[in-house]
Amino acid sequence: MASVSSSADVPDMGRRQLMNLIMTGGLSATALAALYPFVSFFIPAGSGGGAGGGIIAKDALGNDIKAAEYLQTHPPGDRSLAQGPKGDPTYIVITEDVQIAEYGLNAVCTHLGCVVPWNASENKFICPCHGSQYDKAGKVVRGPAPLSLALVKAQVTEDDKVLFTTWSDTDFRTGQNPWWT
Repeated sequence: MASVSSSADVPDMGRRQLMNLIMTGGLSATALAALYPFVSFFIPAGSGGGAGGGIIAKDALGNDIKAAEYLQTHPPGDRSLAQGPKGDPTYIVITEDVQIAEYGLNAVCTHLGCVVPWNASENKFICPCHGSQYDKAGKVVRGPAPLSLALVKAQVTEDDKVLFTTWSDTDFRTGQNPWWT
């Protein structure tokens, strides 16, 4: 009287495992695709690779800065921004004898990361966020910033371009090893 159900009504175990595999694989791929941008945000970008480990300074429009043209439009003592290593705003410093100084200054405040403008009338950098102040060489003179601005080496290449490279020598402002390397 009671009939036994046929095996056609029960899904085959191989089909069930296949469906579970497809579902798990699809969900895993979606989760990894969503997680990749989040994780890559926290991994620091590699340093610039071109020009022998350095990077050619760029102006606001992304053009290479040519030293001769730059010196014609910038007076002695000038500090103006260029795109430096890792895309950070970096000051090119003009010496009193109208040459590009052997160093550049990373314009990112060491307190909270604001871009620090050069205040020519006071002859120092003053952070607009919390009032940190740096002298004309980027040494911190008033906090809350704990450290001086990071240095980069600046030099003029044979083809008259400004090249920024990593500063690894002793910090001439403090006599200590660089904190930014």
